[in-house]
Amino acid sequence: MANRLTVITTRQGDDGTTGLADGRRLPKTHPRVIAIGTVDELNSTLGVLLAQMSNTPVQDAQKQAMDDLYQTLSPVQHALFDLGSELAWPGHTQLQEAQILALDTHIERLNEALPPLKEFILPGGSLLAAQAHVVRTVCRRAERTVLEAANEDVLNPTAQQYLNRLSDLLFVVARCLNQALEQPDVLWRRSDTPENG
Repeated sequence: MANRLTVITTRQGDDGTTGLADGRRLPKTHPRVIAIGTVDELNSTLGVLLAQMSNTPVQDAQKQAMDDLYQTLSPVQHALFDLGSELAWPGHTQLQEAQILALDTHIERLNEALPPLKEFILPGGSLLAAQAHVVRTVCRRAERTVLEAANEDVLNPTAQQYLNRLSDLLFVVARCLNQALEQPDVLWRRSDTPENG
């Protein structure tokens, strides 16, 4: 196992195909391969957010809230890797119902500390919140690609459910980041309001 990632360049994908864990090769444009890549992209954008969170200076009063958000999100990277392994290994199940329930618990817990929303919000406020919204939109796209792959092949329904809940969590986390950094959410204004006239 220690040597399985030693050779990075295999040249096997030069023909436009990708190998699955069961030995099959699919075109890189196949819905399953696109889903694998989009989940990988999601994990990468989440990694950017976590790196930004750990490198953003905060006041002592903000540290506990920021640490809590970081600890909430960091296990998600491992779950997304699990999801990628499911997509790369047809018939394999890695994600568990408990991981979805954990997201539900985090959503409810974090949302309770936020003021009620009376209007739609736009991505923004703090840089961290804006990045959380970027991750959220990539998550929505990953969910769509997984659904597209499910039209071609049988997939564990937990995968789509996990991504659906994760996008909700990321929305709440974006608001919590603004709250922790004492930045207001950016409220959407209708184009016919006097402020935009």
